[in-house]
Amino acid sequence: MRATGPAQGVTVPAGDGFVIPGGLVDAHCHIGLGPGGGVDRATAMAQVRAAARAGIGLIRDCGAPTDTHWIDARIDEALSAERADGAEPAILPRIIRSGRHLARPRRYLPGFALELDSPGDLPKEVARQARAGDGWVKIVADWIDRSAGAEADIAPLWPAEVLVDAVAAAHENGARVTAHTFSRAALGPLIEAGVDCLEHATGAGPEEIAEIAARGIAVTPTLLQVDNFPAFAHQAKRYPVYAATVTALHAAHDEQVAAMHAAGVRLLPGSDAGGSLPHDLLPHELLAWRRAGLPDAEILRLATSSAREFLEPEGDGSGEVSAPVIYPRDPAEDLTALLDAFVHGEQL
Repeated sequence: MRATGPAQGVTVPAGDGFVIPGGLVDAHCHIGLGPGGGVDRATAMAQVRAAARAGIGLIRDCGAPTDTHWIDARIDEALSAERADGAEPAILPRIIRSGRHLARPRRYLPGFALELDSPGDLPKEVARQARAGDGWVKIVADWIDRSAGAEADIAPLWPAEVLVDAVAAAHENGARVTAHTFSRAALGPLIEAGVDCLEHATGAGPEEIAEIAARGIAVTPTLLQVDNFPAFAHQAKRYPVYAATVTALHAAHDEQVAAMHAAGVRLLPGSDAGGSLPHDLLPHELLAWRRAGLPDAEILRLATSSAREFLEPEGDGSGEVSAPVIYPRDPAEDLTALLDAFVHGEQL
């Protein structure tokens, strides 16, 4: 294989097309999660296979109601069987888990999170999730507060001092912290607490973007999930303040993502699959990044070598995948090639 140069991480085997050796990276999805919460094992495996069909070789699972470590053994068994039969194994993504979402009662989607009655319980539970996961913990930092009635809006869940202790507890237990956040109000305390990553981060203005960049905090912008905000607003007629907030956040999002990239923020690819979104969505998510003015080659770099470097700082950058993902055209020149993933010449 020889490196193509401009593609930065894409290589070309003679005559077969363009290869991403470690596959794409989905830094925000939810294996084992469905619209109503946890799913059975057969459904979870179907989600993994769907990710494989999208050319994904590495997943950071950003919260699930059940422990899915059993999937690792099932994947290993499947690969061993394929190799014993002499067949070329299909690519199957490795999973880095964040444990359970951590939220407050009635302040997140029903059935998704571990809900803590007292805010002060967060540091202790973060430490427990850090030990149970694969080096990440997921905190739900804000959500609509319906107790405010017609004035309800997105509001923080945790006092600032609790977030400081929670992030410290994660770091002391060898884990990094990522946080779901839509609002501007939640961002300052999260940044000051020292979180490692932000999911969505739609509330970030110029000051927050500059601070996020300066501190090396990564952001997963999830454009297709944010594209659902107008529908959220339409469904929230009882909460006009909230509806106005999410409408404004959606309108500004593409420009905000462009500003983050220009400021040097590390952008991570994330489909937010699970719940209501399918697990083969990542190529479409990456195509949406064009709206922020990013060139195809840069989007591909962010979705491969850059994301893998962030998630696996001790790795060699290639990922331990079973097979390369091959494309008939160079995705660095035309990102729509990501819609046509092949493995060893066989379409997934």
